[in-house]
Amino acid sequence: MSASGAVLSGPSAAGGRTALVPQLLVAVLCGGYAAGAALGWGSPALAQFMGDFGLSGAALTACASCLWYARSVPGRNRPAWVLFAVSSAMVAAGNAVWGWYELVLREAVPRASAADFCFLLFAPPAIIGLLVLAKRPVNRAGWICLGLDAWLIGGSLLTLTWSLALARTAQWDGRSTASIALSLAYPVLDIMLVSMVLALHFRRSSANRSAVNTAIAALALTVLCDALFTSPLLREHYRSGQILDAGWFAGSILLAYAPWVGKRDTTRRTVPPHGSPDPRGNGSLGALTPYLAAAVCTLGILYNVLNGRKIDRVVLFTGCTVALVLVARQGIMLLDNIALTQELAQKENHFRSLVQGSSDVIMIAAHTGVLRYVSPAAKGVYGRDAEQMVGTELASHIHPEDLGRVLHEVRRFLAAPPSEEPATRIECRIRSGDGGWLNVESSVNRYQGGLIFNSRDVTERVRLQAQLQHNASHDPLTDLPNRALFSERVRQALGGRRADDGEAAVLYIDLDGFKAVNDTVGHQAGDELLIQAARRLQESVRAGDTAARLGGDEFAALICGGKGDRHVREQQIVEIAERLRMTLSEPYAVLAGNAARGGPSDGARGTTAERTGQRVGETTVRVAASIGVAFAGPGIGPAELMRNADLAMYRAKSAGKNRVEVYAPQMQAEVARRAELAERLRNALDKGEFTLLHQPVVDLESGVVDAVEAQARWRSAQGILFTPAEFLRLADQRREVDEDRAEVSRWMLEQAVEQAAHRHRMGHRVPVSVRMSARRLMGRDLPPKTVESLLARHELPAGALVLALTGHDPGICLDELERRLLALRRAGVTIALEGFGTGYAGMLALRRLPVDVVRLDRAFTADLVESARVHKITAGLLRIARDLGLRSVADGVDRPEQVVALREMGCTHGQGMAFSGPLDEPRLRGSLARGGYPVPMCAERDVVPAGSGMGLRGVSSDQQNTALT
Repeated sequence: MSASGAVLSGPSAAGGRTALVPQLLVAVLCGGYAAGAALGWGSPALAQFMGDFGLSGAALTACASCLWYARSVPGRNRPAWVLFAVSSAMVAAGNAVWGWYELVLREAVPRASAADFCFLLFAPPAIIGLLVLAKRPVNRAGWICLGLDAWLIGGSLLTLTWSLALARTAQWDGRSTASIALSLAYPVLDIMLVSMVLALHFRRSSANRSAVNTAIAALALTVLCDALFTSPLLREHYRSGQILDAGWFAGSILLAYAPWVGKRDTTRRTVPPHGSPDPRGNGSLGALTPYLAAAVCTLGILYNVLNGRKIDRVVLFTGCTVALVLVARQGIMLLDNIALTQELAQKENHFRSLVQGSSDVIMIAAHTGVLRYVSPAAKGVYGRDAEQMVGTELASHIHPEDLGRVLHEVRRFLAAPPSEEPATRIECRIRSGDGGWLNVESSVNRYQGGLIFNSRDVTERVRLQAQLQHNASHDPLTDLPNRALFSERVRQALGGRRADDGEAAVLYIDLDGFKAVNDTVGHQAGDELLIQAARRLQESVRAGDTAARLGGDEFAALICGGKGDRHVREQQIVEIAERLRMTLSEPYAVLAGNAARGGPSDGARGTTAERTGQRVGETTVRVAASIGVAFAGPGIGPAELMRNADLAMYRAKSAGKNRVEVYAPQMQAEVARRAELAERLRNALDKGEFTLLHQPVVDLESGVVDAVEAQARWRSAQGILFTPAEFLRLADQRREVDEDRAEVSRWMLEQAVEQAAHRHRMGHRVPVSVRMSARRLMGRDLPPKTVESLLARHELPAGALVLALTGHDPGICLDELERRLLALRRAGVTIALEGFGTGYAGMLALRRLPVDVVRLDRAFTADLVESARVHKITAGLLRIARDLGLRSVADGVDRPEQVVALREMGCTHGQGMAFSGPLDEPRLRGSLARGGYPVPMCAERDVVPAGSGMGLRGVSSDQQNTALT
């Protein structure tokens, strides 16, 4: 037998072991009583007592046992055990009456007494109880056959016993009719009971089979003893306490023991597998029982004929009825067989159609592991003929790598109780007709000592699951490992799975200028660039290393292996990073998508996108790469190593981009310091330590205050005011700092609008100017509707707010910024352009954005009087603003000669220490109440600014900002 056959055969189901203590107790009681009866009990009195009251006690024990079982265990068989208890009670009463006569009254038992009636009432309840325990027929023909079988057995036994003994008992010998009837009642009732026992023995229910068998054995033993007792030869010499009483005693004890056998079996025995047939002996003997009974009847008649006896009318009558009943039963069986054959053929055709038409493959494997049946669906699923698979071993079709797991699961399934686990599910690979392997899922059930496999092809599902698992750990765009898988690889590398692993190193890579590619050439081109960059990265690392995309334009590489001097190895990895930087910085040929409206190079700083002319729509773009390198060390974890590489990469970006930086411990200290500064800034906002100052914007012709500019200040613990820029001068442009700046900008806008509204209600209707970076205006939390809602909440006219645009970030989408500024301008908000004249980005913003006011950068006013070159540039810028119809504001106007020069060039407004520094709210109201500031008419005139009363003449702007409290 093969290995799979040995497994399929499974462990043999051992029969339920009955508890030894009750069996030993029954054997001891029955054996002790039989031994006492055989030895005469030592005295006639004890023999009579044990023969009468001993049997009565055993019967009472059976009665109590059956009643207790019927009370404690519910079910459809409860009435049967109640009837058995009644039958045992009749036996107990009869023996008690018999003992009353013999031991109490000391006289012979009458030939017709109350004991006889009790004994006669023993059979009817037992017969009805057997009917309750029997398997009930499902139709009318079954009931008729049951009655006919009982009569065949009873008539045959009656014919036989009448021929042998009852004929002499029924002879008229001067006895009364009641005496003759009583003599015949015992054997007739016993014959009826035996007939029912034999007829129902092969029709008993599968439930509590052990209990039913024990009860049938007990009743059969009692009937046998009754038959022996009714024979004239034994009855004439019968005395109480003889060996015949041992049979009755054993029958009562077995009946008392019978129900508890069934209860133990139901708690321990499992239900037989579906489809397992009854034992062959039961079926054959059950079918032959009526014919054997008819043969017995025929033998009884032949016995009388061969001995020359006259055939009695009772024998003739019963024999004829048995023959007629046998013919009737045979006719019913023929009709029933015809109907069953037709039904079986119909069901067989039905199930054959289901099996052959099913898309699943159905296979039946014997206990030896050999396939006995394979459905035709194997041709469509496996690509193999079913006939070729029949007779082969199941193990020969399973993938060798899956065979051990399949055999283990089958062995476990066969060892499990069928009632707890009727079926199991197995998934493995099966050889297909083309030599490949198919993933198959099979539902396995028990069947006639073997197994049924209902299999279906799940190859596509397995592939989909594998693809989903791959997608969960890989980037969908570049197919590189994602952050989760990369972190796992780093953890494994630091775990030292291989003895020859060297210290690991992590490279963090960020593409400089990638956002400009998205904004200028299009997102589709950006995706194509990422794919090409991922391919270059994958080709640049070794087979044992890992390249990953962490998100956006951030990549990472894990470099493992390598031994030798640590310094040499680190130098080699830095060289690898440099080569990787140069590889990633080479030009990329991409297909242009939705290019920005301003042309391929609009707003792209450090990025060029030029047409190559190779094919329509192809564009060459260049990006740089900033790479941070971190080396593993003793006690460092995966998260810490990746964080160190991230810090080194940000150091590379802040140091000018397109470079490689190696992590150093001081980088973490700088991060901690920046975090501390940011935390202090947030605490200052929460505690209300920020205040708002306003610097007047003066008309250079009249000196009237035309507007005020809001400026935020932080009040230190020493009472000194600092600007947020001074406070964050050591911080870089990381996301956390941007968020802190956004908090300050949000607070400043709300405070400026609130204080401006308060001044408007007091009659000072001067607009307030608030500086706002372009990135801040593009924030999702500051759409135009938010600004409008803020103005409406404080009841400030939209024209009283001037938003000064600062920070010309090339990564900002000018289309979206233009859309938002137009919405604000339509609402009435004035738009000013800060830092006018500084760089190409400022001129581009002037060309694209809806601007009302330009603010001349202080770089053009500082040397305006001293430098002729600056004078000409400033004059040109002001002429541009005048030609465009824009108002101009000069920042950093600190001296009177600057006022005169700017007015002569056409500048309309100025702001600086020549008029006033930043003022707190009370001083600002006083300045507004005076109406304005005096302006110098010529350079030679000594002009004293209106703000000189504050004692700040000749003090620089920064000194004033510091000194104001």
